[in-house]
This record gives sequence, structure tokens and C-alpha cells, in this order.
Amino acid sequence: MMRWLPIILILNVNVFLHLCLGGKDPETTEELGPVVGDDTSRQHRYLSGQYFFEYLVVVSLKKAKGSSSYEPQITYQFPKRDGMAKFQKEEEEKTLKAITLFCFPEGINWAPLTEYHSETFSFVLTEIDGSRRNGYCRRLLPGGKGARPPEAYCIISSLACFGLFSKIFDEVEKRRQISMAMIYPFMQKLREASFPAPGHTVEIKSFIPESGTEIIRLTRPLDSWLEHVNFGKLFDCLTDEEVLLVFAAAVLERRIIFIADELGTLSQVIHAVAALLYPFTWQHTFISIVPEILIDVVMAPTPYLLGVQKRLLDQVTDPCDLLVVDLSEEKKETFIFSIGDEGSILPPKLQTEILEELSNRQQASTAEELNRVVSEAFLHFFVKTVGHYASYVKRGRTGQQGVFEKRSFYKAIDSKTTRHFVKKFIQTQMFDLFIQEVEQQQTGPQQGEDWEHTHTVNKSFNSKIQI
Repeated sequence: MMRWLPIILILNVNVFLHLCLGGKDPETTEELGPVVGDDTSRQHRYLSGQYFFEYLVVVSLKKAKGSSSYEPQITYQFPKRDGMAKFQKEEEEKTLKAITLFCFPEGINWAPLTEYHSETFSFVLTEIDGSRRNGYCRRLLPGGKGARPPEAYCIISSLACFGLFSKIFDEVEKRRQISMAMIYPFMQKLREASFPAPGHTVEIKSFIPESGTEIIRLTRPLDSWLEHVNFGKLFDCLTDEEVLLVFAAAVLERRIIFIADELGTLSQVIHAVAALLYPFTWQHTFISIVPEILIDVVMAPTPYLLGVQKRLLDQVTDPCDLLVVDLSEEKKETFIFSIGDEGSILPPKLQTEILEELSNRQQASTAEELNRVVSEAFLHFFVKTVGHYASYVKRGRTGQQGVFEKRSFYKAIDSKTTRHFVKKFIQTQMFDLFIQEVEQQQTGPQQGEDWEHTHTVNKSFNSKIQI
């Protein structure tokens, strides 16, 4: 079962509570500290999430001995890890093996190619303790003549920022065309740079023969909680009404499989669907691209969000209580399998309101503006259905853990259809874990400086928020 970092959950609780109470919309302005040269400080910076990445690897397809099939192998790693304890080395070997599977989820079925369109996608590595690392991958055809198999560049990072790492891959790919040796100094400078605060830019100086010294500017989006999300791809693949049906199934923590040919489409759509649940977080199995060798995970009886390549659709043999969503362009129908009640899960009036808000995205001129419009529509939904939760967390003496009065909470809802939905939603693990975080807070909801360390969620709320 997937577990998310407590700090993420606390941030989500505070932001949502902030919106429901009508506090001021704060902005994160704190800058990360300067680069420090000693190893202890660098280790601290990585553990605190201030490094851009943990490492970069190149995964190449090599012919298996005595066979015509190919197997993915790591042929380059930066930086090299030396002086590790035995258990650390074993853990790294497991991670590297997993990386090769996710970089080439198709397995051994490859043949040399003369043309190949590069593609960028992402995946998540979840540790036993619930911590998660993000894998960003770009596959391309290496330089050379004649037919040859593609190779993959993969960056592992604790940071979730798809757009930023896509730009980094652009720079890596440009240097790879010159020489593998050109990648090292660029990645070294990147690894020593501080990860920018939301809305800020970091500059990396890099020398390229015949071009001289270049300055690469990497800007982090202001709405940092959406920096790993591209809602544009979700709405390219699905209509507004279809997105609502998927959202309804996800809210009740059902089993959902997304089908597509392109790895980038799968990873971007599944992350976008998970982001629609904000400020709640998906607590169950989450695999944006299922490697062929792990395809049996589709048979798991527990909730999941899975991305599966379309050629493996015939291995999805258990359609019971399952929503299978076809994202491909040539699809005959969007929902290959469904339970059939997805359209009645959300209150009708609130469905209409979400659709009306989503219509405003046609006016969005940038990806960030689109993300804001879409996220607000679904965040408003949660505020209207469960936004009164703070009033039903009762506390005794100062410092005591609060107790959520569940029955009084949903009985306070006037609308029968909304109350019916909320009674189901509060049984989910994502709501339960959210409330546990609220109960464990030593004091009740407060306004003022307690909110100073939360980030900007929705600029449009400014007109409604008062201290």
C-alpha cells in the first residue's frame, strides 16, 4: 500500500483548512540557502530536498547472451556512489534494477531502429517506509549510423517538477549529440545548484564547444503544488464529462486503469487525475506505467491507479469493479470497462458547477493558467462538500488530540444528494488520513502566522479571503 510523506499531508491539511476558514492567501517567499561545499552540508541539502536530483543514469538496450532479444542495462551513472555500506549497496542495486524496468517497460521485445521519436515520461518509486522518489525519463535514438536500439536517460529525484526536468533533458540531449563527456560538467553544476523556490529561477552556466559559455535558466512555477501536472494532456484525451466520471471513480478509491500507446500520455494523465484529488492524496497503488513483467498487478483486488500500454489490454481479464479508460486517439469508446454508476456518484448540482468552471479554461493562455482554472474547479467542489470539517473536530484541553465527530459532520449538510456523497467519501482512506492529520494537530485552526509557511493555492480566492 502506498504511503505519502507526512509533510505533504500536513501541507495539504493546512492549505485546505486555510481556504475553508477564509484566511489570507499566503505566498512562499523563503529562498533556499546558498550552496555549501563540504560533504556533510551537501548530504543535508539532499536529504532536505534541496538537490535537483539524486543521480542520472543512462539505460541502454544490450543483446542478451546467446539470444536475439535485448535487455536494458545501465551503462552510465552520475554521480558514482562509493564507500556505501553493504545494505546501502543492496538497496541501490534494487533501485537501479527497477529503473531499467520503468525506462523500458516493454521488456525484451525490441529491434534496431533507424527512426525513433524521442519521448519523455515519468514514474514513481515508492520505498517501504512510504517515501517516494520521482523518475524522469527521456528515450531517444543515440547518435550513429544504421539501425540501432534506443537508449533512455533517467533522472531520479525527490522533487516533483515534470516541466523543469523536461527542460533539463533538452540540455542533456543537446550535449549527448556532441559527446557523453559533455553531460558530466552540466549535471555537476546542476547538482550543486539550489532548487529554486516557487516562482524563482536558478541559472546554470555551462560551456559548449563552438558555442561558448551558455546560461541555462530554470524557472519553477509559482503554484508549486501543480508543477508536476499537465492538465492539458488530460483534456486532450478526455471530454469534460469524461473527466468528471474518472474523478468520481477516483474519489471513491476504485480500481482505474488508463490505456494508451504513448508512455508520456500515460504518465501525464495519471498524475493529472491524482492532482484533481487535492488537497487529498491517493493512498493506494500508483503506477503511471506498468512494466510488462509486472502486468499481474492489474489483478490486485485493492484500489489502484495504473497506466498500461494498449498492446497489453488483453491481459486485463478481470473487469469486475474496474474502470478502464482508453486515452488513445483511435479509440472506439473511452470506457472499455466500467461499473456504470460513475455518473451518479457526484451531486448533480455540483457536477454542473464543475463543468461551468471548466469551461473557463478555454480562455487560459498558458499551461499554468490552465492548471489554475482546472484545479480551482475541483478544489471548490471539496470546499463545498467537506469544507466545514474543521467545526466538527472537537478538542479538550490545550495540547490534546482532537476528535472528529463524523455523524454530526455529515448530518449538518442540508442537500440530500451532497450528504449521500459525503457519507461515502468519508469512508475513504484519503479522507481518513486527512482527518487524522487534523486531529493530531495540537491546536485548532488558527489564522495569521500559522499560514505563513504554506504556498499559494488559488489566486482567485484573494477577493474572498479576509483575516
